[in-house]
Amino acid sequence: MRYLPHNTTDRKAMLEAIGVDSIESLFRELPATATFPHLPTHKFELEVERHIAALAAKNTGTSAVPSFLGAGAYRHHIPASVDHLIQRGEFLTSYTPYQPEISQGTLQMLFEFQTLVCQITGMEVANASMYDGATACAEAVLVAMRVTGRSRVDLSQGLHPHYRETVETTLRWTNHANEGDLACKVVQTPDFFGNVQDVTKLAEECHTQGALLIVVVTEIVSLGLLPSPGSMGADIVVGEGQSLGNPLSFGGPHLGLFATRDKYVRQMPGRICGETVDADGKRGWVLTLSTREQHIRREKATSNICTNSGLCALAFTIHLALLGEDGFKNLARVNHHKACQLADKLSAAGLQVVNDSFFNEFVVELPTPAAPVVEKLAAEGILAGVPLSRFDNSRPNALLIAATEMTTEEEMEKLVSALKNPPPQAGEGASKAIG
Repeated sequence: MRYLPHNTTDRKAMLEAIGVDSIESLFRELPATATFPHLPTHKFELEVERHIAALAAKNTGTSAVPSFLGAGAYRHHIPASVDHLIQRGEFLTSYTPYQPEISQGTLQMLFEFQTLVCQITGMEVANASMYDGATACAEAVLVAMRVTGRSRVDLSQGLHPHYRETVETTLRWTNHANEGDLACKVVQTPDFFGNVQDVTKLAEECHTQGALLIVVVTEIVSLGLLPSPGSMGADIVVGEGQSLGNPLSFGGPHLGLFATRDKYVRQMPGRICGETVDADGKRGWVLTLSTREQHIRREKATSNICTNSGLCALAFTIHLALLGEDGFKNLARVNHHKACQLADKLSAAGLQVVNDSFFNEFVVELPTPAAPVVEKLAAEGILAGVPLSRFDNSRPNALLIAATEMTTEEEMEKLVSALKNPPPQAGEGASKAIG
């Protein structure tokens, strides 16, 4: 049976309620190049498959060309065993784990996920995943406000711009005034520009003021080499888990990480899995501290999170478990080595590497604006990095570059050669690029 819930009258009423005149108006923020206004209304199945395949072929995937993209989403190798294991039947139990008797596979996986997140972040308790790093960051700020009873939030200049926007949007629409005494500071390490930071003194300063320190980690592989945020005094650690077990997939889906101290466990959003025993004394798993009823209590709820990125969390858990402690550390070392190798090559070519320290990502100053260079190289099959001018107009020549274990010597040489001899800018024989 066809499922058409809304008729023309329903749609008109909804559009009037939200103040727009058409469904198309809802998409006006999207550039015309990102929309498909002339999709066919109907075709045979084979024709549809061919049409969709032709559209997909226009994409440039990071696995097909040299890629130095980072900025919060990273290209890493995913063992074939991860994809095989996430399809096993014991993990494909009932979608919702609120019925533990039929969801033991899902619940055990989430319990192991929480354990691993605690181990790598140096924290005492973690929840059973969130949507992504940015929303986890916003939830952490809300936790800090509840714990301290304060409303002022300081966001580091090194925080990922998308995380900043998510926090600001959340606070704007949850009636939190950003004023008064400090509730928390939010700092990222490695930060958006790749700089590695020791936040120990910052944690002490926050605690002296009665505030919490929230540490954001967008490249979770870095925790295989760097001190854990917990060991530096962080009160809440949030981040993006995409780097382990999850492909880039043109931007998602990914998964959020959230870990904190025991004393704040009842303020944590989302699901928390616990280990218990059944009537026969056998080990089992259940959701604990947070029930579904809490999630739907509207304004009285701790959070409106009532689900999680379960499949992504499973892939993360399997990949990290396969690596083990030594493998995780070795992966981090290889990432850092590759980045150092690339930075040295770029410096030798006469380009300025801005960072004093970094993990696997750093900023390079080009002699010309970076955005046109990046677009030109993308057309030639090299994803050279992320121009910082997309986020900060005051740094037109700055290019954010990432290297991982996937980066080869040949790819490095191609990038160095291309940046050493950049393509002509607009007005010099090249068409003007989109900034």
